[in-house]
Amino acid sequence: MQIDLDRRGNGSPPVYRQIADHIRGEIEAGRLDAGDRLPPIRALARDLRVNRDTVALAYDELVAEGRLEASVGRGTFVSAAPVAASAPHAAALATRVEALLEFERARPRYGAGAGSIPLHALVPDPALYPVAAFRRSVNRVLGRGGAQLLLYGDRQGHAGLRELLARRFRAHGIEVGPDEITLCHGASQGIALALRLFTEPGDAVAVEEPTYGNVLGALRALGLEAAPVAMTEAGPELGALERALGRPEVKLLYTIPTFHNPMGITTSLAHRRELLAAAARAGKPVIEDAYEMDLRFAGRELPPLAALDTNGLVVHLYSFSKSLFPGARVGAITARGRAVEGLQALRAASDLGGSPLVQAALADFVGSGAYDRHLGRLRRRLRSRAEALLDSLAREMPEGVRFTTPEGGYQVWVEFPGGIDTRDLFADALRAGVLVAPGYVFQHDGRASNGLRLAVAQTDEAAIRRGVALLAHVARERLATGRPVSASAGVQL
Repeated sequence: MQIDLDRRGNGSPPVYRQIADHIRGEIEAGRLDAGDRLPPIRALARDLRVNRDTVALAYDELVAEGRLEASVGRGTFVSAAPVAASAPHAAALATRVEALLEFERARPRYGAGAGSIPLHALVPDPALYPVAAFRRSVNRVLGRGGAQLLLYGDRQGHAGLRELLARRFRAHGIEVGPDEITLCHGASQGIALALRLFTEPGDAVAVEEPTYGNVLGALRALGLEAAPVAMTEAGPELGALERALGRPEVKLLYTIPTFHNPMGITTSLAHRRELLAAAARAGKPVIEDAYEMDLRFAGRELPPLAALDTNGLVVHLYSFSKSLFPGARVGAITARGRAVEGLQALRAASDLGGSPLVQAALADFVGSGAYDRHLGRLRRRLRSRAEALLDSLAREMPEGVRFTTPEGGYQVWVEFPGGIDTRDLFADALRAGVLVAPGYVFQHDGRASNGLRLAVAQTDEAAIRRGVALLAHVARERLATGRPVSASAGVQL
């Protein structure tokens, strides 16, 4: 089957829709008759040079319309009696699924071999996990709680852990009680719950550009649009933010004021106050993602947005995933007023609560002082690794490369001159054995970016220096020739 596809984007329909439209047109023109068999999905995908999921979506849409019939083991055939009434639902479903698949397919593929230097991920280094100390906490709470800790948990989460978190948050200036905290499966679930609370499909959310890539995936999954606000070295550009929040379809703001992902910057106290004032004028809530708030290793502590909020606008997200280990899957949502009830109702409708055993063990781990001792060790290690990264960038990178200087967290944002698209630089670095996070994954529309994120989460100081030297080598080659470094070039550093 010959189908001319427009793969350029620029407002053209998704590829699966072009395939479905072509087949629909062939049926309506009589060039495909009832009972005619269509090519198998695998064969048509190969001929058109597209993913099998794309062809499957096209076929599914036409099956839902009644134009095609699919039979396991026999194939897909033109139906004798099309039923067009179901087309709107099928089209909406197919559009949502295609958007999610497109987002997933656009993610970088880190297919590098053993020995590669991982400067791409924010997953904490397992070598730094306090396994023995946490095991002792698990054993203690099992000894006290027994089988009760193996039942379903409270929908708001373990009361003792919420009390401990409330004390810690109050130390940061967030005047909150345990009843205003809801535990969740990490900050990721907290983001999804807050988005669902304040939006309906078709609404828009103001997001910083660049921003955390998984938030962009959550927006697509919920049928929401991104309203990008350009980031500067000081934070989101306040004039652009005011304009975005003034749009009626924009229902809230998602922001990372402390150790921003991917840029690593921390906004000033003055900027935080102005941001909250803009949100208050627009009457729009704010999701503050404080996923790395426990990881400051330099600079002066600043109050979170939730500590400065006098209007009850801020929903504050916290997580143990980056400060302890991600497998615990425990985070916290802090809100005020009816938002607390709404978040708890959504949490109850989403699942049957988190693990009482893990939450109780975390309460013991935090309450015993083991968590703070672990944080002290982790911050010292992060400071050393960050210094190695920043020193290497200053020494190795070609002229014109700019990078941020974080005061905590794992990540540094690096921008290259000369029109470099870091999607290409990602591929060059991968061949050289260095893994980086290219900037396009942090853009709402996946467009080209001259920036990339480097992280020190999984790499020691010596490997960081080697990785930066290799990255600088391929960057210089790109800048000098516009061509990639050959995989056979045998870079030796």
